Amino acid sequence: YPVVIHIYGSAWFSNNSKGAADLGTICKALLDAGYAVVTPNHRSSGDAKFPAQINDIKAVVRFVRGEAAKYKLDTSFIATSGFSSGAHLASLTATSGGVRELEGELGAYTGQSSSVDAASEWSGPIDLMNMDCGDAMMMNPSPEETLMGFNKAGNEDKFATLSPIHYIDKNDPPIIIFHGKSDNVVPSCQAPEFYDALQKAGVKSEITLVEGGGHGMNMYSEENLAKMVKFLNDAKAAKAAK
Repeated sequence: YPVVIHIYGSAWFSNNSKGAADLGTICKALLDAGYAVVTPNHRSSGDAKFPAQINDIKAVVRFVRGEAAKYKLDTSFIATSGFSSGAHLASLTATSGGVRELEGELGAYTGQSSSVDAASEWSGPIDLMNMDCGDAMMMNPSPEETLMGFNKAGNEDKFATLSPIHYIDKNDPPIIIFHGKSDNVVPSCQAPEFYDALQKAGVKSEITLVEGGGHGMNMYSEENLAKMVKFLNDAKAAKAAK
């Protein structure tokens, strides 16, 4: 089975939420479409500071490749997906293929690649230096400051390394973006900023801004889930045709 690694949202606060990782919506749609779905845990910001979380997810990608025969996985196509902070990690995995500083050395399969072939992101923070681009929940310290272990002010260069948008280049895989226009947690302006940057770099990408969509609420319509599946199917077919 081709593989989608779907990552839960928690503002990076949870280290054990894989059992609630959109199983009845995103994951079900992917399973029904013939994908194997992997829902990993990762270290929380209370357990370890960034880049521990992306190190964990990249180790998951390598594990999928290393254990493919055991689990009947088709590693010719591996995608990431995620909601909220999980979308951040899914997008960061997709845009940072080959970035040594984020790779880590976890697991038995460090010789395997952690690059992926597509990504689907739902309501994710993408530019962590621009989280005040719209009306959304304000926290002090912010979840991203807790994740990094220091304040944004005075540490702008370090915060850039947390942002998927920082790593975009023309070699990135196709990425589909979903965001609710009424999201009061992650401002919806993050989505068009991400889309515009991907388009400028020449990366195949799509965006859906959901009228009345909140932070996970009113987002998982049959139409949107079908868009996600079609986008991943098209990416898989395009790769197979090369």
